[in-house]
Amino acid sequence: MSLYIPKDYKNILGDVESTEKAIKAVKDMFQTNLSAQLALLRVTAPMIVLTGTGINDDLNSIERPVRFPIKGMNEQQAEVVHSLAKWKRLKLGEMQIAPGRGIYTDMNALRPDEDLDNIHSIYVDQWDWEKVIRKEDRNLDYLKKTVRRIYEAIKVTENKLYVEFPQIEPMLPEEIFFIHAEELLQMYPNLSPKEREIAIVKEHKAVFIIGIGGVLSNGEAHDGRAADYDDWSSENADGYQGLNGDILLWNPILESAFEVSSMGIRVDEEAMRRQLAIRGQEWKADLMFHKKLLGGELPYTIGGGVGQSRLCMFLLRKAHIGEIQSCIWPDEMRAECASAGIDLV
Repeated sequence: MSLYIPKDYKNILGDVESTEKAIKAVKDMFQTNLSAQLALLRVTAPMIVLTGTGINDDLNSIERPVRFPIKGMNEQQAEVVHSLAKWKRLKLGEMQIAPGRGIYTDMNALRPDEDLDNIHSIYVDQWDWEKVIRKEDRNLDYLKKTVRRIYEAIKVTENKLYVEFPQIEPMLPEEIFFIHAEELLQMYPNLSPKEREIAIVKEHKAVFIIGIGGVLSNGEAHDGRAADYDDWSSENADGYQGLNGDILLWNPILESAFEVSSMGIRVDEEAMRRQLAIRGQEWKADLMFHKKLLGGELPYTIGGGVGQSRLCMFLLRKAHIGEIQSCIWPDEMRAECASAGIDLV
């Protein structure tokens, strides 16, 4: 268990009832703003997928999904999703959505291997979104344009929230700062990836780090990414690898960088083959999802997820994600939070 207790922490919304009203306000406002910024249609999403199809998100390829047999399907195995990174692309293909439009959904997942702390829980909820693009849109400029639109949706939500809850004063900067993970490494060669994030986000307050998953000049990746959805190995316009990244905001409550979104331009056929080979996962090419993609049956897309509880936690100035969502926590964490005035729901 890892837990950070802010000094003199106080729920600025006053009580749990006010917090619940504010959570609803954030969720209602942000999904409307996101959908308008990216031209997204809301769709219904699955919570379970069949094992062995390649649809589930492998995350870092080490996390275990919750898995169970289905009585009515001859004990065939199913698993609770980690995220809908690949399912959304299949859905867009089925719906034959035109370039420039996309979908979003309320994604609910279980990640039992998470290390529990202020911002990580077993239960994960996010707005999972995916948008069809043209092949020529698979470039850094298009990625940055999309990031700016998402950041604008966050800023608009923060400003509208201030109207309803004046005690929550806006603090996000006008612009989001872009930097590649390799540039960040060169700036802070003696720091760990997380320490580098803290340093750059503390300075700029809102940052998009490009190139998550590919190996940097020190022989290490900034952070892990699966091989089969984000394109982290193609060379971008700045001469670095990566057409994906993370949105991080400065969280003054936790005094740290705070990730609210992971996103990217998705792999095409060439990038899929290359990244599977890099990870030694060529066997995945025979899975249903991968065969469709390598066969040119799926559209080119950009997509990602914005954490619902994470965004609410940030905008409502909360110290623990358990103030936003109801989940399972160790008894000692509950006790320590209670003594510090952190109300876990």
